Amino acid sequence: MMKIIILILLIINTNLMNSQTKEKSALVLIETQNEWMHPEGKLRKNLVKDDKMMLSSIANIEKALQYARENDFSVIHVGLRFEKGYPELANGKSGLRKAIPIAGTFPIDEFGSQFYETVKPIEKEFIATGRVGASGFAGSNLDAYLRNNKIENLYLIGYATHVCVESTMREAHDIGYNTYIISDASSAFNKEQQNYFLKEIVHHFADQLTTEEFVKK
Repeated sequence: MMKIIILILLIINTNLMNSQTKEKSALVLIETQNEWMHPEGKLRKNLVKDDKMMLSSIANIEKALQYARENDFSVIHVGLRFEKGYPELANGKSGLRKAIPIAGTFPIDEFGSQFYETVKPIEKEFIATGRVGASGFAGSNLDAYLRNNKIENLYLIGYATHVCVESTMREAHDIGYNTYIISDASSAFNKEQQNYFLKEIVHHFADQLTTEEFVKK
């Protein structure tokens, strides 16, 4: 009888701990917008060289998002949107500050900046605003939201793996969050970039898991 009682208590405590962990966790979707995910998106057409990996990442993002919504995770959407003429990036001479205005990506209130249809935010999901850099934290209200809601664990998915996902991961680590990369729910431009990030970079700043491992939490 005592063994049964102990087993029941262990199950209750495990469930309670899992619930508390989920309450302190967020699924962070990085640039899940038409520029990357829609076949007519500028970045999808011009930069993505491995369409199979991209399609797989889209399916896994959908799966991870559904699980998060059903299991008490906070869901955060971190996109990019720039005002007409890109005044936020004015005088950029190198890197993304130079490239984005030239490419004409993520213009505010236009198709490319809209969230992809299958992963659009729903009521009560947080949409970070003010972002102007590669990291999801750059200029945005993301950190304030996380700290004010006592979120400690971040699960990152989105685009591109080796650019904005990586930049967000590095900053999240350095400012004190427990950070995880859902490896197959993101995509780089090609498999070589993806593999290098996962094999050589992630372990310095985060842990990684697959979508299947995430949905079993």
